[in-house]
Amino acid sequence: MDSYVSNQLIIKLPSDQDATGRTLGQEEIDRVISAIVSGTLTSTKGTWVKQLEKDFAQLLGVKYAYACSSGTAAIHTAIAAIDPEPGDEIVTTAITDMGALTPILYQGAIPRFADVDPKTWNVTAETIEPCLNERTKGIIVTHLFGNPCNMTEICKLAKAYNLPVIEDSAQSFLAQHHGQYVGTWGEIGCFSLQQGKHITTGEGGLVITNNEALARRLFLYINKALGYEDPNPDHYFLALNYRMSELQGAVACGQLSKLPDIVKLRQSAAAKLTQKLQGLAGIETPYTDPRNTHAYWKYCLRVDSNQIRGGAVGLAKQLKEEKGIFSSPRYIQKPAFQREIFQKQRTFGNSRFPFTLAKPDALNYSYEKFPGTFEGLDKVLVLPCNEAYTDEHIDYIASAIETLARK
Repeated sequence: MDSYVSNQLIIKLPSDQDATGRTLGQEEIDRVISAIVSGTLTSTKGTWVKQLEKDFAQLLGVKYAYACSSGTAAIHTAIAAIDPEPGDEIVTTAITDMGALTPILYQGAIPRFADVDPKTWNVTAETIEPCLNERTKGIIVTHLFGNPCNMTEICKLAKAYNLPVIEDSAQSFLAQHHGQYVGTWGEIGCFSLQQGKHITTGEGGLVITNNEALARRLFLYINKALGYEDPNPDHYFLALNYRMSELQGAVACGQLSKLPDIVKLRQSAAAKLTQKLQGLAGIETPYTDPRNTHAYWKYCLRVDSNQIRGGAVGLAKQLKEEKGIFSSPRYIQKPAFQREIFQKQRTFGNSRFPFTLAKPDALNYSYEKFPGTFEGLDKVLVLPCNEAYTDEHIDYIASAIETLARK
């Protein structure tokens, strides 16, 4: 638990990086002990990972769910399931973790970056459509910070072009669009159980689908393409071992039962913080489409540098120095396409593969193509948020922001 200091008082904010902001407890301990006592820690022979898959599918109302080793593994498994040809393009966002992008390259495909709505930091049907062409193999949408993309329009667009949609729902457990959980709109939904997510096993992931053929591909890719229960099992194609262990599965089963309450607590905390910050000059509280339900992985403000000295970066610096509140201005410091992996095309040896197969316009990362991306990153201030926040914590954060903003 970190100590946060102001001139008047000391407040200790819970952190999702340790026990103060996590719901890990006796339920998880009992299950892990059970797994250890059983002596079976591999999911191919154990019961906990299978139980997790069954429970997660039931919670989201889908036919198939498979656990894997990380959120990145979940994305990689989903891309492998739609099986792009080398040089095919996957439309995605530049405001995301690199773990959601490198799997595209590992499968020999090219990320084609779509711009975002600077108010939500999400891709939209309007920003995706100009990216579509004869090489497009699929679309990955990221429900950033727990705020759903508008899937009605995106799925309508994808259907018109006969393209599969992969939902990166790593930050958006139980978020909803039109009353339906994100991750269940597209062909495949991907989730992360990394340390800072709504529920955690330290590292871990989940993939879901309602499509039987895709489910078969997902299962096989997680398991080195070995059909364990087939009459004559073989390794059918190039694939990895992305399995989750029984220890992680045991923890995840304990966590999963707590998920609905975790999301409700975060939503309650966010609503209180929004109410306190509403109308503050230079500060915009999170925008959510009326059709959507935000799950608040993080709580994000838009900061107007014309009214707040130094903008998001300046406010973050003051929050840390004067109030002890740590935040993340810009979320990621620059769009993904400005990272060295894209700028210098560092992939496999000196081959630059698969960039060597790309259409030139897919590698055009010029500023004017991404006005929403650059505006969104320039203004965003990412505040921590977790289910352990009390009214005292919320009051302290709100008071600190208001005091500094009014300066």
